[in-house]
Amino acid sequence: MLDAGLGTEGDYLRGIDQTARSAEDFGFAGLWTSETKHDAFLPLAIAANETREIELGTSVAIAFSRSPMETAQAAWDLQYLSKGRFVLGLGTQVKAHITRRFSMPWDRPAARLREYIMAVRAIWASFQGEGPLQFEGEFYRHTLMTPFFNPGPIDHPEIPVYIAGVNTRLATLAGEICDGFHVHPFHSPEYVRQTVKPAIAEGAEGVGRDPEEVTLATSAFVISSEKEAEAKEQRESVRAQISFYASTPTYRTVLEAHGWEEVGERLGAMAREKKWREMPALISDEMLAAFAVESTPDEIGAAIRERYEGLIDRVALYIPFVAGEQDGFWRKVLYRF
Repeated sequence: MLDAGLGTEGDYLRGIDQTARSAEDFGFAGLWTSETKHDAFLPLAIAANETREIELGTSVAIAFSRSPMETAQAAWDLQYLSKGRFVLGLGTQVKAHITRRFSMPWDRPAARLREYIMAVRAIWASFQGEGPLQFEGEFYRHTLMTPFFNPGPIDHPEIPVYIAGVNTRLATLAGEICDGFHVHPFHSPEYVRQTVKPAIAEGAEGVGRDPEEVTLATSAFVISSEKEAEAKEQRESVRAQISFYASTPTYRTVLEAHGWEEVGERLGAMAREKKWREMPALISDEMLAAFAVESTPDEIGAAIRERYEGLIDRVALYIPFVAGEQDGFWRKVLYRF
């Protein structure tokens, strides 16, 4: 499936109705919202009213900045509004953002996320009338749900839950209890084969699940232009983005799949010294080819399909889809894909 990622810069919210309709008309399978500068759920409420078939998901909403009850309510309303087209994608973020930006607790993120998902599902069950709300865990406790606060059952109560991650612990958790796993945009096919898929299989087989039940989704860095000057500009932009991700210790496992740990260590040291402009020079053309797809607009769709066939189920481009911008490019991508 080829999905669209929603751009969230500038005046995007006022145009989400047109963007959602265009994404569906173009033939995208899904429309995903991120959560950086803006809320991930709000634009999907508009998109749900403006579309009929396209799937709508968060990629991702930050779990630990919200209580499970808040997330459960937002997801329930979007599932009802979209008539069963909503996918709840959750991410943990990193400790500094959770504790210093959101002022929320952080400890044992994988264990906390496991319980978080179980709590959300228990709340959904109470909404659907499957029994009283009685969830008591180590991190979360939900034991009160009166009729006045219960939104009641809906026609499509089974809401898919995806989680995002880079290291094996969260991939294993996805294999155990999730419907899907968002592979970070900073990835390579080798990393997915060597690290992600085995971890998902381990988690799934440990509880008697088929690993193929877990949908793999990702966003791909792309370099595509008919003009060499534009392609060169895109190349350097992607190189800079890769250098930023590769400098983060959390993402070092991606480099390990290629034996490039030393580059990550050097980038980490440069980031600490705030040498941002010098960092992209450490990303060689070989590394760029490993982490990004490059081809002409006429062939980029086929190149993406060839790269991910049998490896990833859902792919979006690491380029925001905005109605009226690059329409010709998107039509070529979808046609060839």
